[in-house]
Amino acid sequence: MLELHNIISRKKLKKRMELDNVERVTLSFYKYFFIKNPINFRNLIYVNFNKLKIFGRVYIAHEGINAQISVPSFFFHSVKRFLKKINKNFKNIFINKSINNKKKSFWILIVKVRKRIVSDGILNKKFSMNPFGKYLNAIEVNKMFKEKTTLLVDVRNNYEYKIGYFENSIKLPGKTFREQIKLIVNYLHHLKEKNIILYCTGGIRCEKAASWLTFNGFNNVYQIKNGIIGYIKDAKLNNLPIYFKGKNFVFDSRMGERITKDILSTCKNCKISCDSYTNCRNDRCHVLMIQCSDCSKKLNNCCSLICKKKIKS
Repeated sequence: MLELHNIISRKKLKKRMELDNVERVTLSFYKYFFIKNPINFRNLIYVNFNKLKIFGRVYIAHEGINAQISVPSFFFHSVKRFLKKINKNFKNIFINKSINNKKKSFWILIVKVRKRIVSDGILNKKFSMNPFGKYLNAIEVNKMFKEKTTLLVDVRNNYEYKIGYFENSIKLPGKTFREQIKLIVNYLHHLKEKNIILYCTGGIRCEKAASWLTFNGFNNVYQIKNGIIGYIKDAKLNNLPIYFKGKNFVFDSRMGERITKDILSTCKNCKISCDSYTNCRNDRCHVLMIQCSDCSKKLNNCCSLICKKKIKS
């Protein structure tokens, strides 16, 4: 079957979104389950999401689905009904609503077939995603957080950790999740008897990491249910103290959701306290950087004077 795709340029789609006054909500969901024909499944998702005027990024593989999407608010329940209708594995799927929906997140729909829904680099063919780690809600996380036998481990990328993290959590070596998975077993081996709580943005990476640790003989592995997003919502709902500080990085145009007032990083250029991410305006560079508004103005949204000059020319 041919792969269906957008026929309108991204530039036009972005402009259309900027002029659109429809109230939207940013959602994320994932599910590990076997998909026999990812291409057919991908086209089914694409056609129906397109009808519902959904934008965002969806990855599909034999191992499941991973989605971050922007949905017109009045179509939220339609999305849930559609997912439950097309596959029985979506029956109990949890859909994470974004913490902050004031800013627009996506303006194009991209649905791709990949080898994995999370790039992990695991080559062991005996490994499967069963069992997962033990899920923890915010009440359980906060209770265990104070215990000396508990270890919180961040399984996100370096740039995510820079602007927000749980107090006293461990950042694994490796810049990406793929690198971390290669190192996590040996790195935590001497802490095997501790209660290890893994966390990530929405749950998908810590679920895979928890399964990998369990597969490698770790017995006390936990994961925060629905990730940082789920924890924050659950903590607010139950009026609990929030132990996550700073911003939660998100993979859309917002690049972060403010959780607390704490600023944990500095501007790339002037080194003042700052936690706002942007990409260098020079497309040949396009580096992801933390930059304050003053430096952004001085450098014309570029990372350096060198890139600024290239834009001018």
